[in-house]
Amino acid sequence: MREWDPRTASAAEIRSLVETVNAVLATDLPDDPPWQDVQVRDYLAETMPGERRISWVAEDDRLPEGESEIFAHVSMLLLGDIGVLEIMVHPRLRRRGLGRQLVAVAARRAYLEGFSTIGVEAIGGTPAIAFYESLGFEREYVETRSVLTLSGVDWPALDAMATAIGAGYRVEYHPGGPPDHLLEAYAQAKLEAQDDDEDLDLAPRSSDPQRLRDSLETLHKRGLKPYIVLAIHESTGVVAGLTEVVVPAQHPERADQYDTIVVRDHRGYGIDRAIKARMLFELRRAEPDLREVQTWNAQHSESMLKVNAELGYLPDRDWFEYGADVSQLVQSLEPID
Repeated sequence: MREWDPRTASAAEIRSLVETVNAVLATDLPDDPPWQDVQVRDYLAETMPGERRISWVAEDDRLPEGESEIFAHVSMLLLGDIGVLEIMVHPRLRRRGLGRQLVAVAARRAYLEGFSTIGVEAIGGTPAIAFYESLGFEREYVETRSVLTLSGVDWPALDAMATAIGAGYRVEYHPGGPPDHLLEAYAQAKLEAQDDDEDLDLAPRSSDPQRLRDSLETLHKRGLKPYIVLAIHESTGVVAGLTEVVVPAQHPERADQYDTIVVRDHRGYGIDRAIKARMLFELRRAEPDLREVQTWNAQHSESMLKVNAELGYLPDRDWFEYGADVSQLVQSLEPID
């Protein structure tokens, strides 16, 4: 096992990592599309200003560095006072203690860097749940992933939803991100939504104009193409609602829904349905290879779950956020002499 920098990794290492990613997907999420070796180095290396990502790999040490197979990987994104883990182990090498070693090396680094908490996402129906709970991680938050298959969309019904918005609002489409003159209003809408969050902030929102600029620039660098649809309150010019979808270069046939927000004072005017329906029409035109969109919602978000069901999304599986105290985790993972 060694610390690993994707910026200086060989092309063979990146290919090997993608092969392991796809082996994990085939076992744990067989309905998810496989990754392509497209901008994977950028995806792993680029971070927001003020954030850092540290990675380690486990590989076959019988071969020269840069040529061996990468069969396990852990990355830790350091942001705020939390380290966010992503761990994968090739299915054929599971249950041999390798995952525990990966958590231990990341936890020790987090401790040395002065971080107090480690968080991680674990996908329901996979071995990750039992693994993290066995290490003492505590469940903090749960949300449901739903998937929309574009070939099954009722497009006439969707067209009616896209136009069923209250008087006094207009809907705008902005591929690549909102224009500069709307960034402050956009940030204000995002800021309000932070008050409703109950999760661990494993992927915190950007809620000021400069942070939004940085976020959009980082998305592009990582190979993640953003699409934005806004609802504008015409008399005030405020952003009353927004929805964001990102199409990753690594799996362009399935897009990721990011935030959908309707500002509290503008709820009840059909904004959520209208902007999400408009987004699907724009994606169909802009991304002809796109087949699916996946979204995540807290189980208590009944209104958004209802909107998603009307659009045609089907619940897939639960995703959990776990947290652990770094010092306790380090102590529990210390090797026994």
